[in-house]
Amino acid sequence: MEFARFNLGQILEKERGAEGPRILRLVIGNPLIMKRMAEHVPDVGSYAPVTVLIDQRADGVHLSYDLMASYLEPYGNQDALKVARALDAKVKPCSERRQIRAERPLLPRLPQQVKGPG
Repeated sequence: MEFARFNLGQILEKERGAEGPRILRLVIGNPLIMKRMAEHVPDVGSYAPVTVLIDQRADGVHLSYDLMASYLEPYGNQDALKVARALDAKVKPCSERRQIRAERPLLPRLPQQVKGPG
């Protein structure tokens, strides 16, 4: 489930123009998985849902993801860590293939927001 989307590239476009980098930050997750972790470690709300960063560079599209287990490790709760590690195991195959070569841009340019009068 997508909770939020931030087009960071659009911010850089203001300085660099249309050729600025394409960077998209997605806040995504499964509320049920988040609930299972929060039952054991309420602070999980600071880390979940997770952030995935997608950026297009000259050599391809890159995907970045911080492992949830690395956030929860300091709490020492094995039940929460078990859920976090299972989540990481689902995401890890995608992050290992994080560099994708593309013949055409995978991240579209989003239209600039138009300011109304006033």
